[in-house]
Amino acid sequence: MKSPIHAIPQLYRNVRRWTEILSILSKFGLADWISRLRIDFVKDTLKSSAGESLARIPAAKRMRMAMSELGPTFIKLGQLLSARPDLVGGDLSEELSHLQDRVDPEPFHEIKATLEDELGQSLNDVFAWFDENATATASIGQVHRAQLENGTDVAVKIQRTGVAQTIKADLEILAGLAQWADRIDELKPFRPRQIVAELTRSLKRELDFGREERNLHQFHGKSAKLKQVDIPAPMTEFSTPKVLTMEFLQGNKLTDVDGWASQNIDPDQIVQTLVDVQLRMIFDDGFFHADPHPGNILIQQNGRIALLDFGLVGRIGESPREDIEDMLFSVFNDDVAMLSAAVSRLCDFPSNLDDGALERDLTDFVGQYSSRSVGEFQIAAVFNAMFEIVRRHQLRLPDEAMLLLRVMITLEGSARKLSPGFQIIEALKPIHRKLMLRRLSPHRQLRKLKRLGSQFEKMAETMPRKLSGIIDQIRTGKIDINLDHRRLGSSVNRLVLGMLTSALFLGSALMLAQEVPPLLFATQTFWGMKNLSLLGTL
Repeated sequence: MKSPIHAIPQLYRNVRRWTEILSILSKFGLADWISRLRIDFVKDTLKSSAGESLARIPAAKRMRMAMSELGPTFIKLGQLLSARPDLVGGDLSEELSHLQDRVDPEPFHEIKATLEDELGQSLNDVFAWFDENATATASIGQVHRAQLENGTDVAVKIQRTGVAQTIKADLEILAGLAQWADRIDELKPFRPRQIVAELTRSLKRELDFGREERNLHQFHGKSAKLKQVDIPAPMTEFSTPKVLTMEFLQGNKLTDVDGWASQNIDPDQIVQTLVDVQLRMIFDDGFFHADPHPGNILIQQNGRIALLDFGLVGRIGESPREDIEDMLFSVFNDDVAMLSAAVSRLCDFPSNLDDGALERDLTDFVGQYSSRSVGEFQIAAVFNAMFEIVRRHQLRLPDEAMLLLRVMITLEGSARKLSPGFQIIEALKPIHRKLMLRRLSPHRQLRKLKRLGSQFEKMAETMPRKLSGIIDQIRTGKIDINLDHRRLGSSVNRLVLGMLTSALFLGSALMLAQEVPPLLFATQTFWGMKNLSLLGTL
């Protein structure tokens, strides 16, 4: 942890940004304080850029507005927190999910300078034509249509000028704030330092367009197995860490029903194909598109689906996938034991966990949802209720598991926009049967035995050395044993008080038996009782 002295250069270096952040936070914080007053005319003193009275806006929406005004780093922080209802709760998570990462386009001359500097060539030497108007904008980059000299239509994503420096300064500020917040007991359950570390990793990946290019290569290699789905091919020769050139795919957004409904395309078939592809990515490969909101899904003229924006992808191992599957189907099958086992395997538990309370909450959770028919079974409601239990008991879900669950919620929401009666649980049933057969397959069992054998082999190799180290520590008196008593505070206090009382009584009795002076009355009437021993036996 950095000392306050080491933090001084950082504070000085980012003083301007600190001023901007504190100004915005103070405005929204003051609005929160004013909102608690019962004086109506005072509540209209602070207004948003759209002219809304901030004090009359719900707290969750004010937080979303503040993050939007603070810029790209805080927008990404809000989007990250929106995927962690286990930390911030369902209401705030839902509000933050509406954060829009859209800004005004950067002037073309600045974009052109970045493009030519990255490619090392003049714009006219690379492209037959280049659209100066951006087709999509975001806080980190913007996309322009163009055509290569060979006639290939492409989309070119260019990083905005200076955004990397702004994000670096913001991350330094957030790291300092996280260290401060981690010392406050009320904020510790939110794990501020871990959240900032996760945000830092996410933004560094997003700033590296080369990573997205590699993701596109991987997914494009699998596109032959993804029927009715197209993925843009990356153009490595015209891509750098700040420029990504890829195949241009023409189509209408998923929600633009009027744009593709006239082509005799069945919405239910589109939904079925989209969900089937995404679930196969998750449960077959463990490598999936992690942002399937409607803006990243196009319906092409030939009826095929195009997936865009592979900056955010998910990877999850076989065991966590099985645990998540068990969690979902344990609810549908009214199996509390399976749910408890899946939660215990998937989550990290705090030291002060109340096992009985968790078991009661899980039983109530299963009872609430298992009785519902398939038509009433909404995966978003189920997962949000589960997230509330996780947050209440301060459990820790792995980041990749949280991402997968949020993808399934987003996928269900996108599907229901086209087909309100769609049930993702029905789409999961054949996959569930397939995965159960895969679990029991001899090939998988053999692979699992090999993995366990390798683990035992490594343990056998390291165990003698570790035991030898422990014996040496015991022999030299360097070993420490720490005992962690859970929920025993009041019991320990009573135990100590009882031991002290017993010691006082026994000591007084011994003094009384040995006639230790001074005597209360040195007469036969009191048999030589002493004042101190008499008081101790009372």
